[in-house]
Amino acid sequence: MFKGTTTTTFLAIATSFSLLFFWVQFSLLFSSPPKSYYHSLYNSICDNASVSHHLYTLTRRPHVAGSEANAKAAAYVLSILSSCNIQAHITSYNVFLTYPASRSLKLRRSAPDSPITFDLRQEIYDGDPYADVADEVLPTFHGYAKSGTVTGPVVYVNYGRVEDYATLKEMGVNVTGTVVLARYGQIFRGDIVRNAFEAGAIGTLVYTDRKDYGGGGGGTKWFPDDKWMPPSGVQVGSVYTGTGDPTTPGWASSEGCERLSVEEVEKIGDVPLIPSLPISAADGETILRSLGGKVAKEDWQGSEDAPTYRIGPGPGIVNLNYTGKEVIETIQNVIGVIEGAEEPDRFVILGNHRDAWTFGAADPNSGTAALLEVAQRLGKLQKSGWKPRRTIILCNWDAEEYALIGSTEWIEENREILASRAIAYLNVDIAVQAAGFYASATPQLDELIKQATQQVQDPDNSSQTIYEQWIGSSNSPKIGRLGGGGSDYKAFVQHIGVPAADITFGKGYPVYHSMYDDFVWMEKFGDPMFRRHVAVASVWGLIALWLADDKFLPFDYTSYAIELQKSAMELEAEISHKGINLSPLFKAINELSEAAIKINNQKKKIEEDKGWTSMWTTDHAKVRELNDRLMMAERAFTDSEGLFRSTWHKHLIYGPSKHNDYGSKSFPGIDDAIEMAESKKTAKSWQLVQHEVWRVARAIKHTSLVLNGELT
Repeated sequence: MFKGTTTTTFLAIATSFSLLFFWVQFSLLFSSPPKSYYHSLYNSICDNASVSHHLYTLTRRPHVAGSEANAKAAAYVLSILSSCNIQAHITSYNVFLTYPASRSLKLRRSAPDSPITFDLRQEIYDGDPYADVADEVLPTFHGYAKSGTVTGPVVYVNYGRVEDYATLKEMGVNVTGTVVLARYGQIFRGDIVRNAFEAGAIGTLVYTDRKDYGGGGGGTKWFPDDKWMPPSGVQVGSVYTGTGDPTTPGWASSEGCERLSVEEVEKIGDVPLIPSLPISAADGETILRSLGGKVAKEDWQGSEDAPTYRIGPGPGIVNLNYTGKEVIETIQNVIGVIEGAEEPDRFVILGNHRDAWTFGAADPNSGTAALLEVAQRLGKLQKSGWKPRRTIILCNWDAEEYALIGSTEWIEENREILASRAIAYLNVDIAVQAAGFYASATPQLDELIKQATQQVQDPDNSSQTIYEQWIGSSNSPKIGRLGGGGSDYKAFVQHIGVPAADITFGKGYPVYHSMYDDFVWMEKFGDPMFRRHVAVASVWGLIALWLADDKFLPFDYTSYAIELQKSAMELEAEISHKGINLSPLFKAINELSEAAIKINNQKKKIEEDKGWTSMWTTDHAKVRELNDRLMMAERAFTDSEGLFRSTWHKHLIYGPSKHNDYGSKSFPGIDDAIEMAESKKTAKSWQLVQHEVWRVARAIKHTSLVLNGELT
């Protein structure tokens, strides 16, 4: 009896292992290739001819937000996504926009010089292939500019920064009651206008100096003969310093929604309260020639053949008139979804905006063309049998140029779903503006970006990777942070706390936001072979694929802890003599470092525990729980009360500089409190600094608790 039972048991075990062996061999023979196969395939199916075609099609006409041309561009994006077997749809919002109704600028000069009325036109060049649609380009203006007429002497204020006004004060120059002339190049144009108002100016003119945008003057040629801005070129753009539709702050601009009046919007303080107008380099120099007063400092001067810049006030006097048309227009986001096979409720989101002030070949449609290239490659992967583990969402935003409106309204409408399901947001605004790779990110994505660039060939040197070009002679590439308000990552990071990255080739280009940002400029100077576009799509898509397909989310919070330690040490150097206790901050950062190491070790242990037993039991629940901690950790850096000067901004680690919306600040709440304390010079104001330190420390501690995944 015993002997028979033993034999039977042995046969049963042997049969089980035979069946298991057969099952394993069968699975290996007939199962789909591993995800890594598809990731390698993704990089091998690039098509720069297709990218070029997309860009040409998208930029055939000017397509500002709310225009018929931009609606047609949306339809084109939708058709391409649909052709790639991607479920796509349009989500519309009714938003507050402004367009120019009338504007004029006159200069009264000292005798015997006669007055000048500027024509305020960007000139069409001989052979311009877009001359037939040039009239569709809106007259040069600032989005959300204050309507009004002002007359006053001109004061030259360099870049219009706070420190520039401090220099003027030291020189004994009073700008009260004047119209200031500032040049583009260092801070957000909305802050140029705001700083002028706070200094007492009654109007603002902003011009593109040849020193910064015209190649330095002298014998330099300009577009179409070279890449530089023509003398008549004008950089247009928004001067609104808020985020999203100004009339629906904090909620989506859906049909029939609650909406603030224009008067209520003005009280919030994010729209300008004095008129402004962008002007060309030629017009700016004409006005500068009319000024007297003290000679400006050397670093305030222009190009080598420019006139000597003087400060004023006057004797040149300008009359600035601007009237805007305020409307509620429909904008269209295009959303494409590739549903995840295993975790459809986890989202990897890629985004780029479509609307442009003019033709938008670099900004933003180099990014749109790259997005469509990513979509086509993902479509080909699907035909080959690939299915993402997690859901990939491709977003083409509208009305970004006005105030990041399309992405912000979508996030405000879907806030709770995104906060509980979004893994990361990957942004490309301008894919290509020049040579050289640049990236900004929340720090847990640093290593992932580095790894992706190591897999993609440098489009300008086939003997090296993008990573090798990126690091140059240093040991590590420089990665920026996402505290500024320059593109659609803003609401993801700063409002709901979603990890994000932003990548581009080049850093600034001369014809930015002018009518010369067209396909000809891109084909001749930006990316003649469209290899940089393809390279952006490769890096962008690889990062998305790894986030969507890897078993464990490839986040590394040790990078975050290191970055916070650096920022805390810089803060300590700044205010160590003010009696502020930073020990809670350093203690919280140390705890975050320990939590980051711990969760990395937990990932390794789950991997090491794999074996024959994993064929009988699943570690899905463990993996899912650990990934949820990695996904939710960034949310813990947010605070429901937000920053004290802007409650919409919830992120306590990264936010915009108070005086430059393009600038990124670490610990923005602390930074604001310090500025206030140094101004007021009271004990109570320094107590607010200490409170902000405690707030940041608590947020970092909460992040550690999320990573640890254990209740206290």
